[in-house]
Amino acid sequence: MAINYQERIPNNVDLGNDRRLQRALEHWQPRFLDWWQELGPEGFQSKEVYLRTATSVDAKGWASFGKVKMPDYRWGIFLNPEEKDRTIGFGDDYGKPVWQQVPGEYRSTLRRLIVTQGDTEPASVEQQRLLGQTCPSLFDLRNLFQVNVEEGRHLWAMVYLLHAYFGRDGREEAEDLLLRHSGKEDNPRILETFNEPVSEWLSFFMFTYFTDRDGKYQLKCLAESSFDPLARTCQFMLTEEAHHMYVGETGITRIIRRTLEKMTELKTDDPIILRKAGVIDLPLLQRYVNYWFSSCMDLFGAEISSNAAITFANGIKGRPDERQYEDHIARDTSLEIEMPDEKGGICIEEVAVRSAINCQVRDAYIKDCMVGVTRWNRLIKKAGFDYAIELPSSRFRRNIGSWAGVTTTPKGDFISEAEFHRRQDEFLPSDDDRNYVLSLMRQVTEPGKIAGWIAAPDRGINNMPVDYEYVVLK
Repeated sequence: MAINYQERIPNNVDLGNDRRLQRALEHWQPRFLDWWQELGPEGFQSKEVYLRTATSVDAKGWASFGKVKMPDYRWGIFLNPEEKDRTIGFGDDYGKPVWQQVPGEYRSTLRRLIVTQGDTEPASVEQQRLLGQTCPSLFDLRNLFQVNVEEGRHLWAMVYLLHAYFGRDGREEAEDLLLRHSGKEDNPRILETFNEPVSEWLSFFMFTYFTDRDGKYQLKCLAESSFDPLARTCQFMLTEEAHHMYVGETGITRIIRRTLEKMTELKTDDPIILRKAGVIDLPLLQRYVNYWFSSCMDLFGAEISSNAAITFANGIKGRPDERQYEDHIARDTSLEIEMPDEKGGICIEEVAVRSAINCQVRDAYIKDCMVGVTRWNRLIKKAGFDYAIELPSSRFRRNIGSWAGVTTTPKGDFISEAEFHRRQDEFLPSDDDRNYVLSLMRQVTEPGKIAGWIAAPDRGINNMPVDYEYVVLK
């Protein structure tokens, strides 16, 4: 399905034949551009960046690459092709035709889901807007901007759905998406993780590995929706989201590789000596893993959730890759989950599958996160060092669900609040850790040059060399 780039708003939804919708979106467009200029990447709006732009939703050749100034990027509305005779894949109406319009009884629930997903997209751009000033290379700077413009396009995707299917309420919600700001005291973003500052590149790589991976699983759930326009929108968003997680995984890999080079050269794993050498020691990196992974656990919601059960039963939001499950109705099945008991221990509770949907999605996410962690540990072992990075327990640092307020170590062992506060710098990045990481952040913009705390990438973008001028700063 080709994308029409002749229109003011690039799209593959035949926008030109719906003048009312087209006018509404063209009215929203300058407000989006004003937001981008004010809260998008600071200091680089006039610079040409080597970016990919979607030209089709065909997986074989869906994007082209070229240099463009970010405010001139062609943000647009792209949905996967409609699947003929698609039927509802889960819940009480399993096997019935999917919806091309919003059922009145599900209107508020669908609007809330779309707004919450849409709110995360500009939030991450705002969180990362100052990172360009401390980029470790032009290669990384370009990757940051690619992530940013695609988050902007994902915002467009959600705004299209709000305008096209939710009338005045949808238009008002679309306006509000530009009024909330990450970390703003009186009007913050909806989800707390998206109000956390991303002030240095270690956090950026953690965010794109862990938080964007949560986004992948939320999109995979929505891509199963019986509301077909939402499902088709999210299916294409997943194509772009894959690059964001790649940026995170390879970024952390390069940090580890550079640290291992110094550990081998200096014949030590002593964090003090390694910090003097200007690299990120592995225990510090582990504390960042603990922080960012645990921040994502609450994004999946409570372990037992009536809301999740209702949205599944009604066909609104499914499970990732629903086809892998044998039972798509899950009306009479249960599964066992760990819960805290009244004696300060753990008990196993049998819960209806529908009520435990969040657990199933969270478990799939954790398994996916382990893939990168396993690769990092292979690198460390191959270098001859006895250290392993670990994901913390899903019980650690929870504020939502059954484990909210239960204090544990990263391994999930119960401890008192007093002990947690006493050992907090052992579990999570300390002020000294954060200040040290910030001290490493020095902008490197000469083509082919890389900051000393991170290794060079294995390859360039789109078969271009690593020392290509990915961002034209002169």
